[in-house]
Amino acid sequence: MNPPSRRDLLRVGAVASAAVLCPFPVSAAAPPADGVPPLGPVRVRPDDRRYADLVRRGNRRFVGTPDEVRVVGSTEQVVAAVQDAVRTGRRVAVRGGGHCFEGFVDDPAVRMVIDLSGLTDVYHDPRRFGFAVEAGATLGEAYRRLFLGWGVTLPGGSCPGVGVGGHITGGGYGRLSRLHGLVVDHLYAVEVVVVDSGGTVRAVVATREPTDPHRDLWWAHTGGGGGTFGVVTRYWFRSLPSPPARVRDFTVTWPWAGLDEPGFHRLAGNFGRWCAHNSAPDSRGRHLYGELVLSRPQAGGHTLAGQVPHGSRHLLDELVRALGDGVGVTPTVSAQTLPWLTATLGGHSDDGKGWRLKVKSAFHRAPLTERQLHAAYRHLTRDSDLPAGSLSLNTYGGAINAVASTATATVQRNASMLLFYLAGWTDPAADPRQLAWIREFYRDMYADTGGVPPDGAYVNYPDVDLTTATRPWPEVYFGSGYRRLQQVKARWDPRDVFHHDLAVRPPGH
Repeated sequence: MNPPSRRDLLRVGAVASAAVLCPFPVSAAAPPADGVPPLGPVRVRPDDRRYADLVRRGNRRFVGTPDEVRVVGSTEQVVAAVQDAVRTGRRVAVRGGGHCFEGFVDDPAVRMVIDLSGLTDVYHDPRRFGFAVEAGATLGEAYRRLFLGWGVTLPGGSCPGVGVGGHITGGGYGRLSRLHGLVVDHLYAVEVVVVDSGGTVRAVVATREPTDPHRDLWWAHTGGGGGTFGVVTRYWFRSLPSPPARVRDFTVTWPWAGLDEPGFHRLAGNFGRWCAHNSAPDSRGRHLYGELVLSRPQAGGHTLAGQVPHGSRHLLDELVRALGDGVGVTPTVSAQTLPWLTATLGGHSDDGKGWRLKVKSAFHRAPLTERQLHAAYRHLTRDSDLPAGSLSLNTYGGAINAVASTATATVQRNASMLLFYLAGWTDPAADPRQLAWIREFYRDMYADTGGVPPDGAYVNYPDVDLTTATRPWPEVYFGSGYRRLQQVKARWDPRDVFHHDLAVRPPGH
């Protein structure tokens, strides 16, 4: 088994000038008129042969032990499941695609898991708001159905196996976001199963309309995280962008052989400078998405992977020249032009679920400093017996930065790079050393600001380590929007039914 990499293992993440409601005649129907769900409800208990799969769907570090897993196929089934959990006093969690990097669902305290495997439909809903995507669908299925049916897409993440449920509530970042914004920038409405102060469970539809009395619930799901306010069952989008007809997929590798520390500094520094110069909403470089994976020497080299519309392929040549300036080694370049859907659905077979993982992240406005570059070099070249670690520098900004930080619950609207720190391994005995390596790496990178990103900088992935950091989790993830999210929590989940280690806490907690 090869070590996991950012490209092969964990591709996860009001502004779209090309957005359309529906460019082709609506031919797809809404869900079946008889209302019969395609699946569920199914109650899977520990003695069921399906149980072992349903409690181990993500990071191998975490395995759940719930009393039951409720596999559902309709909003009504979700309402019934949550009502059962409330009535019996059991802690409940919800699972979509199963790609969470922390153990929020597979927590020993969780006694009922609601699995959304039966809520996977993607359709045009003329009776309501436009394009409907059920919360149990994967990104790959949403891309396929939306594009083949109407020629549009969500500007979301690049791993087809990721579930839309948690991805959208976290903001929804991907290869088209620099052109068309985050997925939540196109979100019109959300259906959520909530619990009131008396313990009654019901489904609520909240829209972005200023006059909607439920609008605060919509806003909370534009970056406030999943499983915090209720169970999302459905999303609606009234405008979605059209993707390019053809894209240029590329991989550029600079070998470790012959690359000294100054050359490493130049490569990573050049990438940061390019991102800083191309992060404005009107930047020409917003058409290009790329991630530079800085790997350990055992991996053989550092890899730039990404995508650019075929008509803007000259941007790749310019980027390769800019990144190679002063590096001292010659890269190998591989590129091919593909239809957009083929490129989007192909080549990502490893979803990371066979690995024990720990990840960290940070948004950056500026290139890495010389001190940070030295820290990155040192941690990537030490501990040679722990080969599967990397730091990815990802392009950010563009259309994302055209949206006000208060317009959605996603406050990261002024960054140029997203950094992704990864440790992956298979042996449980290696947990202490692997966790120590990535934690020390992260603390060293931000040693000037107490081991966490500085004021005004945020993180993108759940990270329980930050609950005791100098800047606590709510501040480095939700920023100034946290108090508003607490108010939403108090209104829509006053009993705190939906909670985990990093969930929004009610006021006073």
